[in-house]
Parts: sequence; C-alpha cells; structure tokens
Amino acid sequence: MKNIMKYCLGLFALIAITLTLFNSGTTEQSAVQAQTIKRVPASDLEVKLSYAPIVREAAPAVVNIYTKRVIRTRGYTSPFMNDPFFRRFFGGGGASVPRERIERSLGSGVIVRTEGIIVTNHHVIEGADEITVALSDRREYEAEVVLKDESTDLAILRINPENEVLPVLEFSEATEVEVGDLVLAIGNPFGVGQSVTSGIVSALARTQVGESDDYQFFIQTDAAVNPGNSGGALIGMDGKLVGINTSIYSRSGGSNGIGFAIPVNMVDFVVTSALNGGEIIRPWFGATGQAVTSEIAESLGYDRPGGVLVDNVYPNSPADRAGIEPGDVVLSIDGEHVFDTQGLRYFIGLAKVGGELELEILSGDEQKTLTIELEVAPEVPPRHITDLQGDHIFENLTVANLSPSYSAEIGVNMFEKGVIILEIDRSSPVRRLNVLRAGDIFENIDDQNIDDVESLEDILEDIGDEVSFSVRRSGRLIQCEARGRGRYSCR
Repeated sequence: MKNIMKYCLGLFALIAITLTLFNSGTTEQSAVQAQTIKRVPASDLEVKLSYAPIVREAAPAVVNIYTKRVIRTRGYTSPFMNDPFFRRFFGGGGASVPRERIERSLGSGVIVRTEGIIVTNHHVIEGADEITVALSDRREYEAEVVLKDESTDLAILRINPENEVLPVLEFSEATEVEVGDLVLAIGNPFGVGQSVTSGIVSALARTQVGESDDYQFFIQTDAAVNPGNSGGALIGMDGKLVGINTSIYSRSGGSNGIGFAIPVNMVDFVVTSALNGGEIIRPWFGATGQAVTSEIAESLGYDRPGGVLVDNVYPNSPADRAGIEPGDVVLSIDGEHVFDTQGLRYFIGLAKVGGELELEILSGDEQKTLTIELEVAPEVPPRHITDLQGDHIFENLTVANLSPSYSAEIGVNMFEKGVIILEIDRSSPVRRLNVLRAGDIFENIDDQNIDDVESLEDILEDIGDEVSFSVRRSGRLIQCEARGRGRYSCR
C-alpha cells in the first residue's frame, strides 16, 4: 500500500511539472505571436516613417547645372550661286556664310563648400562656353571652372554667392560604406527638376566600367539614376555624401537599376587639389602588371585569383626602391585588397606625394610588407615639344620627348622611350604618304637611332628626298622607304 501511494505521488508530481512547462511554453509562444500580429499604427510617428528628414537637409546642397555651347558650322551655299545671273540678282560671291547653333545640356552638382565650391562630372561641363548653376530655391549663378579632371570624370566649379552662406553636403567616411546600405540619389533626371530616388549599395569597387580605365573604382547602386543625374549626390542615411553619380548601365537610355558613383574619397582628393593650387599631382608607382585571373593563379600555384602580378618595374622608381620585382603579386595597399590594375591605380592615385604606402606582396611563397615612398614621375628628358621645320618630308610634324611624366599625361606606356609624333599638319609632305599617325614613335631615320628631339633635328638637316625610316606603333615596328615625296613602300 505504501509503495502504491509513493507511485501515485510521484505520478502527480510529474504531471504537475509537465503542465507547468507546457503553460510556460504556451505563454512564450503567445508573446511571440502577439508581436507578429498586424496592428493599426499606434501613433503618427509610426505612420510617417520616411526619408523626408534626410532629404530636407541634403537636397538644398544639390544643384542643377545648365551648359551652353556655341557650335560653328559652314553655311549652306546654293549651287545656283555659281551662275552669274543669280549672283547678279541675289548677290554674294558664292562663298558660304558660317552659321552658329546653340547646343545645350544639363546635369547636376553638389555644393561642398559654403563659399560656392561645387562638384560635378567632367562630362557635364566638357566644352561648355557658359555654365549656369540653379539652386533648389531657384536662385541662379554663372559658374567658372576651377579644375577639370577627365581621368576621374570630375570637375570643380565656383559660384559667387555674394556673402550668402550656402548649404553644403558633408563627406562621409568611405570606409564606412558597405554593400546593403540604404542610399538616396538626388539630381535632375531628364531635366524634369530635382528628384530623389532610393536604393541600396549594390556593390563596391566596381572596375571595368565604360571605355576609360583611368581611376575606375565605382560604387554600384540600384537607386534609379538617369541622364541628368550625372554629377548629383548619392547620400547615406546620415545625410552625408557617399559618392557622385556618374554613369549608368543601360540598353535603352534609361535606368535599369545599375548606376555607378565615384566614391567620396576620390571626390575629396580632387576638391582638395582644386583648393590647393588648382592642379592635381598624383604619385608615381613605377611598375606595371596584370590582374591575377583564375588561370594565372593556377599556374602560380595559388588557391584563388586576386592581386596584381607585376610584370615590369621602372629602374630607380618608387616601386624599384621599395624592393618590388617582376613576378611579385601586390595583394593590398594600406590594408585595402587589390584585385586588378584599376584598383591598384586607384589607391595609389589617392595617396599624397611625399607620403608612404604599405604594400602586402607575395614574392614566391613568401608574403612581405613593403613600404613605398611616393614621388612625382620624373620628366627626364624634358618634353621639348617641337614643330619640325626644314626642306624634308617630315616638315610640320609636331613631336616631343617621352618620359614617365609626359607619358602618363598623354596616356602612353611609361616604358616607351624616344620621340613621339603628336600631330601631323595638313601641309606636311609626309601626310601625303599616309603612313605616319599621331602616336607613332620614331625608331630611326637612315639607320641612325633617334634618342630625343635634338638628335632628330640633327639627322633631318642631312636627309634628302630618298629616305628610310622606322616607327613603333602599339608595339609593332613599321619600316618604310620614301623615294621622293610621292612614292614609298612600307613593311
């Protein structure tokens, strides 16, 4: 009997514990369900959750930019003017009268300094004869160009606000921008007026975008960006400038949800350069390379692609003095991972001349940290731009000496040396041969090597109508023989 009573008491205790646990679990589940049940908003604040406060603060600093360009064309001349009868009655000697037409374009810009400094895209104001800036409150100002930088597609304008303090957008920290961040694009799409679109940061460090490879390192966003948004602001949820909208990926001319913005750290670099003398001075690395693709990584025995494989180092350049050698792989610059040559160029381009950068490199199986001291590219020899004169077939060619500095300026490989042809005047005898092009580099004339403009001019003093010469074009050697001023052969 005692054993039965113990059993019953134990059973009751077990049931009590089970019921307690069940009730506890039910209570928790009910609480969770209560949180997920849809309900009527409890206040106006919950109803009015929006981007309006951010836009209210940021929008006044985003401006519309209107440009005007005068295009001069030759006027139309009627064929009847060749007839003396018509000339007698209608006048004119048959000469065409130049005509002018006005080409207008539009874009956007961002005020970044209270005294009237504005950032926009280079392509927005390129070739403009007049630039007008319209503020969000409809005030308009004529603008002057402080700096244009085609390589980054940025331009800096200045307006005179006449002692009025203008609204500005503060710069965000580029390192704080992450994929997935909410962003707003503010600009003037299609000229309809200032508009705001929302989206997220879709990707960072986008390269291989567009035709130019200069300093490409874009923020990608799905916030609708259309023609007219160029030069406008991409802002974060703190109301600070994240980037300058610059281009879209489109097959129809409209937004397909892929827009690109220049990161704020490059914008800051160009603005600072404009305000400190109006000239951009970029440091020289002194080495070239190629992105480590899957195939290259496999051939080198690496487990993944990434980094830049150095293939050539300029003697006594910053890269050479730091100890970088052909075959090394640059992995990162100041902690920022490098995946291709555009990324390498971008991070070096942001640095200051006279400063230092830390590079993580892979040399064989050994990973090293190297410090590179930055300097400007040397102009040795001086460019010595010259119009060739004399009684020879190269008369009226414009030529110059190549150097690391001048080569970078005109977009030529820094390892090219010698004398480059800049322009071939229409009056030049060699133009009729239709052999040479701007960009060709003289190798030799009459078997005499050409090192610089001075040696070229010395050689030209003694040549006749029959002459042999060689030029380099895109790594290819072209050899020609001219027999008089109208006959030639090339191979």
